[in-house]
Amino acid sequence: MMQSEAFDVQQCEQSTWDKRWFTILLAVIVIAGCSDGRPERVPVSGTVLINGQPLTSGNIKFVPSNGRPSGSKIDEQGHFNLTCYDGNDGALLGKHQVQVSSNRIISDSKIEWYAPKKYADFRTSGIEIEVTEPIEGLEVELSWGDKKGPYID
Repeated sequence: MMQSEAFDVQQCEQSTWDKRWFTILLAVIVIAGCSDGRPERVPVSGTVLINGQPLTSGNIKFVPSNGRPSGSKIDEQGHFNLTCYDGNDGALLGKHQVQVSSNRIISDSKIEWYAPKKYADFRTSGIEIEVTEPIEGLEVELSWGDKKGPYID
């Protein structure tokens, strides 16, 4: 009888141990399944303005110091909605250099610029935006400065 009781206790302890491991494994799978394995992103949308008026075409790109850039087309009202990996998933958290390009190729050597050329490169645009939470209604303001636009280069 003693041997049978010892067997039952061992079997019960083993069963409890198996249940614990199964629960831990299940929790890990559920948590991993809730993430796409990509860095955290938040929605970012807004309007690009030039001298206070909506920029009616072009592209905007947010370039983080390390990580994948996000971008969007600019619509006729100047609106944009950033995408990093999948449709409108936003931008990575952190600081971003911003570039805005709006132009039309006229010929092999001529481009008509609807926004100053300096904004078309994130290294020269002078625009930095920090993304710490979802942003809706962001205004990205460009300026012609002394130049009148659009112009042909």
